[in-house]
Amino acid sequence: MEISTNKTLANYDEMFDADGTCRTHYRQFDALLKKIPEKKLAQLQFSANKAQMAMGMTFNVYHDNQGVEKILHLDIIPRIIPGSEWQRIEAGLRQRIKAMNMFLQDIYNERKILKDNIVPSALILNSKDYLKPCVGLTPPKGIWCHITGTDLVKDQHGKYYILEDNLRSPSGVSYMLESREIIKRAFPELFNALGVRPVSDYSVKLLNMLQHLSNKSKPVIGILTPGIYNSAYFEHSYLAQQMGVELVTGMDLLVRNKKVYMQTTQGLEQIDVLYRRIDDTFLDPLAFNKESLLGVPGLFEAYKAGNIGLANAPGTGVADDKAVYAYMPKIIQYYLQEEPILPNVPTYLCREEKDRDYVLENIADLVVKETNSAGGYGMLIGPKSEKEDHDKFRNLIKNDPDNYIAQPTLSLSTVPTIIDNKVIEGRHVDLRPYILYGEHIEVISGALTRVALKKGSLVVNSSQGGGSKDTWVLYND
Repeated sequence: MEISTNKTLANYDEMFDADGTCRTHYRQFDALLKKIPEKKLAQLQFSANKAQMAMGMTFNVYHDNQGVEKILHLDIIPRIIPGSEWQRIEAGLRQRIKAMNMFLQDIYNERKILKDNIVPSALILNSKDYLKPCVGLTPPKGIWCHITGTDLVKDQHGKYYILEDNLRSPSGVSYMLESREIIKRAFPELFNALGVRPVSDYSVKLLNMLQHLSNKSKPVIGILTPGIYNSAYFEHSYLAQQMGVELVTGMDLLVRNKKVYMQTTQGLEQIDVLYRRIDDTFLDPLAFNKESLLGVPGLFEAYKAGNIGLANAPGTGVADDKAVYAYMPKIIQYYLQEEPILPNVPTYLCREEKDRDYVLENIADLVVKETNSAGGYGMLIGPKSEKEDHDKFRNLIKNDPDNYIAQPTLSLSTVPTIIDNKVIEGRHVDLRPYILYGEHIEVISGALTRVALKKGSLVVNSSQGGGSKDTWVLYND
């Protein structure tokens, strides 16, 4: 099968150097790839697709007229990350999560960072994601962000940047786990020869973290799902099965005497910890959104009374706002007195007049994002858009500047990808490692790599036609 490195001066390919030489950590894979006949490689890709369907690895796209259930296409060429690169990523993520947790504790209690004008008070206190009922709250063990999925990108110089933080209910970890099983079957001998770090113990680590939230020796754990029509329901059910815990909806639970119970065929059973996969404001109609049919009336009172642990803690959503993201370097410096190990992408805040003027003037060269949107929606990629799109977003920014940020358009790194079973070409990727915060902060030695399957596209989101790759983190370089 033909391999096109597709190199340009503004592009960094993770497998091939600028002159087309294979990078050291990919050489064994490259040698194997060259030995595999084109027909055999196409068969391996077809088998991977069938395995995904057999495993039920699907997600929902609510606004797609071609059907709801889709697989997150898994390209069989893995993304390989050498050990030294991963060591830096690990250190940077631990630092970031530690500072973010301190930030959340502070803004809901003493608000020192606001009083010292490091972060504007209005940005936090006026945010719809700053939950007033959480003011004065300290969650169990002092941990707010138990599970985080932080998105990174590598630029044209091979340097990693933090793109955004996902704290509320980050998804995709089940695809990381299942993809590993599929790709191991495709390249078993190479996987062992290269020394790839395992991810199979994620469910055990997740369960240990959830158990840490309770003072009971054998706490009852549940995953709170919105139900079968949620886009990530496969993941909810998969993780419940892997951990051997209960999968429940709000209708399965009730609160009595500030304790949460699960209704079973043998009566009520108390639940001690919930890994909630619904948004903050839908957790409890008595405390937050009165219209919510997904949550449990009285759940927040039980939480405040210390009778149940929730992961992630309610109120974390304010910290993964894209405007708050812009202040993360200052937040790290403020709480830890350290320089960020992993830098942010330079960010312009449209709420600031100087930044806003720059964005309006240079919108054709920038990526503009809504501060609270996800999934690739509410976003403009200036160089890939038409003038009418630029004008539309200029008006949106002028009408609601607080709701927008802008960033320079990075040329994301590429990894060779099988296209139409005929050719291997570089496609742009990002990286979502998962971090668990229990007794200590642990970065899982693997990640969800999302890939933009359309040539030249920078949008990797599954809802926008993106796919995924297995991520091989090596013990060594």
